[in-house]
Amino acid sequence: MMLTAGIDVGTGAVKAAVFKTDGDKTEWLARSILRIRQRDPLQLAREAFDQVSEDAGVAESDFDYVATTGEGESVPFHTGHFYSMTAHARGALFLNPEATAVLDCGALHGRAIVTDERGKVLSYKMTSQCASGSGQFLENIARYLGIAQDEIGKLSIQADEPEVVSSICAVLAETDVINMVSRGITTPNILKGIHLSMASRLARLLKSIGVKENLVMMTGGLAQDTGLVAAVAEELAKMKGVTAEVTNHDDSIYAGAIGAALWGAFRAEKLAGSEHMLKAS
Repeated sequence: MMLTAGIDVGTGAVKAAVFKTDGDKTEWLARSILRIRQRDPLQLAREAFDQVSEDAGVAESDFDYVATTGEGESVPFHTGHFYSMTAHARGALFLNPEATAVLDCGALHGRAIVTDERGKVLSYKMTSQCASGSGQFLENIARYLGIAQDEIGKLSIQADEPEVVSSICAVLAETDVINMVSRGITTPNILKGIHLSMASRLARLLKSIGVKENLVMMTGGLAQDTGLVAAVAEELAKMKGVTAEVTNHDDSIYAGAIGAALWGAFRAEKLAGSEHMLKAS
C-alpha cells in the first residue's frame, strides 16, 4: 500500500491531493485548493499539504512520496517532481478512463495533449499567442463587466448573437470589449464571443496534434467554465473530419495534483522494488 500526495503549484492557485493505492485499487482521501492572490506559492503549498494531511488523518511521516508539478519544483519537502503535462494527462485519465486527449486550460496558457490508455503523453502543443486565450484574461473581463468569475459560463450559454473578439492581443481584446459595452452589446453576447475566439484557437491546437475521434477531457481552472467547454465543442464540430467529444469533470481543476500523486505512487513502487532487489542480492 502506498500513501502519496500531489501538489500542483499553478499561476492562480495551489491544489493538493492525497491518494492511497494498493495494487489496482486507488482511493482519493483528500483535496485542497488555495487561491494565490499575491501570496507566496511555496507557503501555500505547505498550507495545502498540511490541510490534506489533516483531512486524510495522516502525518507527514506516513507518506511514501510527495510529488509536485507545475511550478512546484522548489517546494522544499517534496520527494520528486513531474512535468505538468504528464501530471494532467494522468489526472485526466483518472477522472475519465475513456479520455484519450486532454485540453489543459489554465490562468496563462492552453495546452493540448494526446495520451495512451495509461496516461502517457504521446504528443502535445501549447498556445503561443498573447494572454487573450487565458484564464487571467477572462478574469480581467469579468471584473470589467462587474460579474463574478463563476457566472461567466452560465451567462455565455444564454447568448443569442455573440460578438466575436478577433484580436489575439489581450490589451486590444479588452479594448474591443470596452467598445462592445459602449455599443450596447449584452454581457452574454460579449462573453460568448470571447469564448468562441478562445475556443477557435484551442480547437485548432487539438487538431494540430491529431485529435479526430478522441474523447477530450478539459482540465485546469477553465475546465469549470461551461461556456468555454460548449464553445470548444462547437468549434470542433465545425472542423472537417473531426468528431471528437469534449467533456469536463467537477474535479477537473485538481487534475494536475491527482496525476502527480498517482505518478508518485508508481515511482515509489518502482523504487521500493529496486531496494528489495538490492537487499535480496
